[in-house]
Amino acid sequence: MFSGSLVALITPFKGGKVDEKGFENFVKWQIEEGTDGLVPCGTTGESPTLDYDEHKRVIDICVQTAKGTGVPVIAGTGSNSTAEAIELTKHAKKVGAEAAMLVVPYYNKPTQEGLYQHFKAVAEAVDIPIVLYNVPPRTGGDMQVDTVIRLSKVKGIVGIKDASYDMARPTLTRIKTGKAFCQLSGEDASALGFLVQSGDGCISVTANVAPRLLGQMHDAWKARQIEKAIEINERLMPLHKALFVETSPGPVKYGTELLGKASAEMRLPLVEPGESTKKQVREAMVFAGLLN
Repeated sequence: MFSGSLVALITPFKGGKVDEKGFENFVKWQIEEGTDGLVPCGTTGESPTLDYDEHKRVIDICVQTAKGTGVPVIAGTGSNSTAEAIELTKHAKKVGAEAAMLVVPYYNKPTQEGLYQHFKAVAEAVDIPIVLYNVPPRTGGDMQVDTVIRLSKVKGIVGIKDASYDMARPTLTRIKTGKAFCQLSGEDASALGFLVQSGDGCISVTANVAPRLLGQMHDAWKARQIEKAIEINERLMPLHKALFVETSPGPVKYGTELLGKASAEMRLPLVEPGESTKKQVREAMVFAGLLN
């Protein structure tokens, strides 16, 4: 259902508030650069620091900006409260998002059965395609392959974003779910390997600063132009690593500021990256050909 290079969008701030015009312009630029999908209000979008109204508004702006372009919006609507996740997912459907992405509930550490019941409840409450999101380093929970397979049989659950860095998972999942269940990497440095292991694409942090290059890499893979895909991946690998030297999205927001596309401002408890990290990001962007 979804494939290629999708972007885990940053949320620009200005003077402590969501920079709505800046976000709209950033989404427009992503579309112009050939991004295959837009994912607002995920981890990279600093969703834990957005209040309820801001969260909804960011989704609204993304959907309105993408309307008529053919670029799908997968709205981040996850929560560690099932009731809140349902409410946010209802909003995503109401405003016209093509799908919703729900992260594994964080902090309260549900069991595998709890995860199954959580996602099943949302899918049964809202008639919208749902993409699961497994990111163990952030949530403290890890959705196992067997649970993903169970959930793939629930009506409305169409795929997963997996940031576990376990390269066996996409193949093990594909064997049991078939090709209809889409699998998207959530980890840029292993995205090409994920494609090799039966993946369909990547919801990318790096795409915030290199959307065209990543789109070309995925297009090359689809065309089985393997050497071209590898060459682009090698150009971007130092950047993939530099963007996670400190807690994301600090480094990638700094990268968007270097490009003049969005402010690097963040909200506490996150702070701007240190000078050594900024140096690594800048050098990696030069290496990739994104800066002179």
